Amino acid sequence: MSVTLTDQDKLTLQTAAHGAVWLMSATGKAHRAAVDGSMALASATGLVGHVLAEKPKGMYLNSKSVAVLADQVLPALTAAMGLLKKQDPAEADNFRSTVVVAVEAAARTHKGEPGPAVADMIRKITAALDAA
Repeated sequence: MSVTLTDQDKLTLQTAAHGAVWLMSATGKAHRAAVDGSMALASATGLVGHVLAEKPKGMYLNSKSVAVLADQVLPALTAAMGLLKKQDPAEADNFRSTVVVAVEAAARTHKGEPGPAVADMIRKITAALDAA
């Protein structure tokens, strides 16, 4: 199946994936979470890997507060899953897996079990991915 993504579709995927890493970094050790999460995104393959490897054109993640960032990123995660499911369910699974790996990589920067804030953010990100 051939997938055709508009520039806006690509921006949605990029905002969703990179935004999920930003949300994770906002809940703990920001630098380490951002580095580990970004490295996980960079290892993506398939169409998702190609889209995430592109320099995002027009992506702006508003980080005034975690709430404002979440208002932007969580709907983007759901939208990204929805548009990929319509065109290629395998790429939707690839996107979900890529984001989950990045979130887990960002969460691993904490020693032991993730703290309550990190665990809650993981739950919110996963729920947004599964809402589509």
